[in-house]
Amino acid sequence: MTATATNGADAAVDVIIVGSGAAGGMAAYTLTRAGVRCLILEAGRDYDPQAEVNMFAPESDAPLRGTGTSDKPFGYFDATVDGGWQVEGEPYTMTEGSDFRWWRPRMLGGRTNHWGRHVPRFGAYDFKPFSRDGLGVDWPIGYDDVAPFYDRVERMIGVNGGPIGLENHPDSPAGCLMPPPKPRVPELLIAAAAESLGIPVRAAHTAVLTRDMPDKVAPRSACFNATPCTRGCTIGAMFQTTTSLLPMAKATGKLRVVTDAMVSRVVMGARGRAAGVEYVDRKTGQRHTVTARAVVLAAGTGETTRLLLNSGEAGRGLANSSGELGRNLTDSTGASFRAFIPGLAGRPRYNEDGIGGQHIYIPFWLYEQQKRGELDFARGYHFEIGGRFGIPSDAVLPRVWGKDLKQAVRNASGATINLTLRGEMIPNKDTFCEIDPTVKDRFGIPVLRFAFRWSRHEVNQVAHGRRAAHSVFRRLNGTILDPDLPPEKIMTAGGEIIHELGTARMGADPRSSVVDGYGRTWDVDNVVLMDGATFASGPHKNPTLTILALALRASERLATRLSSGALA
Repeated sequence: MTATATNGADAAVDVIIVGSGAAGGMAAYTLTRAGVRCLILEAGRDYDPQAEVNMFAPESDAPLRGTGTSDKPFGYFDATVDGGWQVEGEPYTMTEGSDFRWWRPRMLGGRTNHWGRHVPRFGAYDFKPFSRDGLGVDWPIGYDDVAPFYDRVERMIGVNGGPIGLENHPDSPAGCLMPPPKPRVPELLIAAAAESLGIPVRAAHTAVLTRDMPDKVAPRSACFNATPCTRGCTIGAMFQTTTSLLPMAKATGKLRVVTDAMVSRVVMGARGRAAGVEYVDRKTGQRHTVTARAVVLAAGTGETTRLLLNSGEAGRGLANSSGELGRNLTDSTGASFRAFIPGLAGRPRYNEDGIGGQHIYIPFWLYEQQKRGELDFARGYHFEIGGRFGIPSDAVLPRVWGKDLKQAVRNASGATINLTLRGEMIPNKDTFCEIDPTVKDRFGIPVLRFAFRWSRHEVNQVAHGRRAAHSVFRRLNGTILDPDLPPEKIMTAGGEIIHELGTARMGADPRSSVVDGYGRTWDVDNVVLMDGATFASGPHKNPTLTILALALRASERLATRLSSGALA
C-alpha cells in the first residue's frame, strides 16, 4: 500500500527520511535543494510553533503555576507537546540494575523544539580519542573533514559566539558566528573567580540569533531576550527545524511529510538493497509500505537502532554483520553544583533575562595534565553556567514569616549560582541497547531494552568537576549548597542528559562498525544513517552541531550517488 501525502496526493519519491529533527530536517533541506524527491515519516504529530507556542504567558496562568508533571516534566509551557520520558503505549525496558531514561518527543521537529542550543565544535582530539589515550575507537574521519560543514551549518542555522583559543576547542572562521550577548552580572563574577584560579571562561556558542536572518520562506528574527527558549520560538530566533529547514525544504516542492507515522522496519528488495519501509499510522493502527531508491534513518539514536534491530534477519537485525548494532551506547555525564554568593545578595533588581541559557561557559582546560597522566580519568568535561534572579533555595532563607520573609526572599534572589557539568563517557561492554524478547508496544513492534552503567572514568571525572566547581565557589566566599554525597550519588541517570549516541557507530572496517564515514551502512548501500547513532565516541561537547554537520555532509554524498545513477 502506498503512503498518502498530507495533501491527499500520491507521488513517487527518491528518498524516505525517517525523522524530522536535526538530522532529518538537514537531510530534507539538502536533498530537496539538490532536486531529490523526499518523503519524511515522522512518528509524532504535526506541530507549528508559530501557531501553538505561548511565549508570553506568565507561569501563574498555568495549572500548578507551571510546575512540571509526569505529562509535562519540564513545565506546562514546555515546547514538547507530545511524548517525553514516557510515551503511553510505547514502553522501553531495562536490564536488572540499570537506570536509563529515554526522552522521546512525538512531534514534528523532534528534539530541536526543546534543546539546550549549546553548539560547540568537536576538536581534533575528539575525533581520534583512541590515538590519544588507547580507549574506545577513533573515528574514520577527522576534524578537517568536518570543519567546512561546521562553517556552513553555523551560518545556516544562526550561531552566536566568540573566539575560544584553547586546545581542542576549534575557533570558527570569520563570518560564521553572530555577535555573542554580553555576560550577565553573576556570569562576570564567576568568570573573574575562575580565571583567577587558572580556569578559562569563554563566550558560549549558542544557536540563537542575535541578528535578523531574512529569508523569503522562513524569515527569522533576532532574540528579544524576553521568554524561555524551551517554550519554542514563534519568531524563529532559536534554531528548530520547524521554523527553518522544514519549511525551506517544503518550498522546493520536493518534500512531502507524513506525521503520526511510526516506522516499524526497513523492507528489503532485490540485490541486497532496501526497497523502502513499513510504518504504522499511530492514529488508526493501519500498516503502510512506501518505496524509494534510498532510506535515510534520522529518528534519533535509540529509534534508529530499534528500527534496524527489528528489520532484516530475525534475532540479528539489519546492517549488523559486525555485531556492533546496539553496542557502544553513551550519554553525557551530568552533575549540578550550587552555592549562595553573599556578594550577589541584595543587588538592585533589573532585567537579567538575556538569550535563553548561558552567555558564557567553562570549556575543558586540562588536556595537557591528562596527557601527562596527572588525572585519574580520561576525556573531558565542561561547565554550563547558571545564576539569575529567581526564587532562592530554602537553605539560604532564615526561619521568619510575613514581611521579614518577603524581604529575605528579595535579598537572596539572584545570589545563587550554578555550575552544571557535562562530560564524556567512554563506551563500555556493559552499556548497550537490544530488543526486549517479550515486550512489544501498542502497535506490536518489539521495544528496546537498555543496559547502562558508568565506569570509574566517569565517576572520577564528576568527582574532579565537583572539586573544581567548589574551588570557584570558595573563591567567591560562597556557601556551598551541595549535599555531601559520593560522586556516584550525584550523577544523573543514563540518558537523562538526552545525549545518547553511538549504537551504530561509524568506522573504517566493516568488521567493527555499522556504517562508513558518510553514514552508509556497510551491509546495505542504500540505507544511510544521519543521527547520533553513528558517533564513534561521545565527546563532552553537546552533539547537535556535529549531527547537523555530518547530516549535511552525508546528504550531499547521497545526492551525488543518486544523480550519478549509482542507486538506480
